[in-house]
Amino acid sequence: MWWSFLKALTHGEHRVAASTWVAATAAVVYAVSPIDLIPELVLGPLGFADDIGVWSILGVLLLREHHRWHSRLQARAAAA
Repeated sequence: MWWSFLKALTHGEHRVAASTWVAATAAVVYAVSPIDLIPELVLGPLGFADDIGVWSILGVLLLREHHRWHSRLQARAAAA
């Protein structure tokens, strides 16, 4: 089902919410930037907590988009 979702995204069959694009961009920028809210060098494994939080929020937003897409598919199937 996720493969179909990705195909729908690439073919323009599903439009992703602007908040998801902003969060995805922010997550990638935060992951590659040298600035970290909780540095791993200072706090060790606890320093990964902020990274996990950012990626978790992104995961929740992606699940929301998948649910929106799946609901739209079900509505189209019920209408047909």
